[in-house]
Amino acid sequence: MASDPSPHQLRLLLALAEELHFGRAARRLFVSQPAFSRQIRALEEHLGVSLVERSTRRVELTPAGEALLPQARAVVEAVDELLGAAEVMAHPAAQDRVVIGSYISALPALRILLDELRGRHSGPDVEWHAVDNIAQVRAPLDGEVDGVICYGPMPADFETLRLGSEARFACIPETHRLAERESVTLADLADLPVIGFSPHVRREYREFWAADPRPDGTPVRYSDHIATTLEDCVSLASLGHGTRFITESTLALMPRPGVRFVPVTDLPPCTALLAWPVSRPRTAAFDSLLRLLRAHARTTDEDTLRRTGRRWWNPA
Repeated sequence: MASDPSPHQLRLLLALAEELHFGRAARRLFVSQPAFSRQIRALEEHLGVSLVERSTRRVELTPAGEALLPQARAVVEAVDELLGAAEVMAHPAAQDRVVIGSYISALPALRILLDELRGRHSGPDVEWHAVDNIAQVRAPLDGEVDGVICYGPMPADFETLRLGSEARFACIPETHRLAERESVTLADLADLPVIGFSPHVRREYREFWAADPRPDGTPVRYSDHIATTLEDCVSLASLGHGTRFITESTLALMPRPGVRFVPVTDLPPCTALLAWPVSRPRTAAFDSLLRLLRAHARTTDEDTLRRTGRRWWNPA
């Protein structure tokens, strides 16, 4: 081999393994698609094995590519730890605190997660700032917080770490005819408007959280209200103004009179994320938190959660 593979090339491989699409992986890491493809081919030449099977319709990792992912991930994490340690030495006074944004309603779950993780391993102090579905994008970009723990989708100029997934439920007024059903479909909900979003919410986010359009192509009807927090959504639903889709954790964290949370059988799950903007340098404190959450995220794949009955915020 002419030279060793670079950590940058390994980061590209990890992104491609998650996206299984050259265009999406390239956009995620702010690399042009031709440059991304060249780097993957260079990595294959360095290693002497084919890592990716390419076709006009799909991208798949080869058996060798799959087998080498754990080692690639270990190298990238070791480089991150090296950079974090160097940052601590260079700026020792500012490495013990990280500022994270989240919905207020998510704090009970996040305290469970981070208190237990930091009880097992050394980690930074975390200062919490409340954000809504607008500020969860704006606040990290403006430097008000280092990152956010939120539900996707997030813009392409954010890096994300998947923490776990949850089913989504319909928040239905308890007086509605569907409130006592064990489950519903999106078609069942056609007569209920979706509680409105702020015009500042990104289109991709609104469409995901409103299931707009519906599977048959029908556009969603929105109410005249603007709700930017989970608390607003549940309160408006309890007053009979419509529905919103909420996470399974809401059942435990936010019981409310006047509403029922009903499973929606044909609604895809949502993903809990740690997200941070690629345009801002990460602090050593944030990298320390990121290492803890990366280790935890390996135990929160969907099969493990389903088999054990754990929530993503309950460490194993």
